[in-house]
Amino acid sequence: MSATQTAQLMDGTGLANRIIEEAAANAAEISRRGGTSPCLATVLVGEDPASVTYVRMKRARCAKAGIQSRHIALPATTTTAELIDTLTGLSGDPDVHGILLQHPCGPHIDERAAFEAIVPEKDVDGVTMHSFAAMSFALPGFVSCTPGGIMRLLEAYDVDLAGKHAVVVGRSAILGKPAGMLLLAKNATVTYCHSRTADLSAAVREADVVVAAVGRPRLIRGEDVKPGAVVIDAGYNPGNVGDVDFDNARTRARLITPVPGGVGPMTIAVLLAQTVDAAANQLGIQRH
Repeated sequence: MSATQTAQLMDGTGLANRIIEEAAANAAEISRRGGTSPCLATVLVGEDPASVTYVRMKRARCAKAGIQSRHIALPATTTTAELIDTLTGLSGDPDVHGILLQHPCGPHIDERAAFEAIVPEKDVDGVTMHSFAAMSFALPGFVSCTPGGIMRLLEAYDVDLAGKHAVVVGRSAILGKPAGMLLLAKNATVTYCHSRTADLSAAVREADVVVAAVGRPRLIRGEDVKPGAVVIDAGYNPGNVGDVDFDNARTRARLITPVPGGVGPMTIAVLLAQTVDAAANQLGIQRH
């Protein structure tokens, strides 16, 4: 691409709306045939303002899609054992089809132990070790929502990943690591980068696809983006700033996600779609 060209924006908002519309139609069919609506339980420990906002947003989207939501607000003093008891109870409740534990839960909580209290068939956020193994081995299961949203975006824009070099910047258990596994399943050659990577710029310059998922504003420099690359910015930092130097990267990339309006809406859309799928599976309803 020449310096006068700009990358095409990948419209996550539009695609997410279409996914949610489909989920709403499926939820209505499940309600009609099964006599009950899909139900997502959200669990929040404490009152972190960002987490409260995220949960409120997710519950509002559920309502619009015809998905019931049950919210469990726990005090900040909740222990790991108490949280596990809550999640175990929801896992055994036949009226709940999906469970979302909003994180972070606080430094005193063993989040991994809490996540593992969610049974795989209700892990619609894709946070358990079972779900990660399913993603890694390309087996049936629920994907982590943000990586799942990224893959749907790439598919919608006809990005052929076979043989491409994908660089994932970030190695979190629910974003960077599963994103790499899902890219690998599509026959991409995957490189993980992180805070200990010796020369991040050199790695990014070789990437046909860049997934930025580290939570550091403008970490990925525009001048390091390979001409014609696809840039997925999964970061969100104060001031609506992503992990990529958007203005400069856009002059080199072929496709790029904006922040906001790119990956973010896709995360919630995948969560709702997987909640509907979970309900169908648990109720034994084969959708047309």
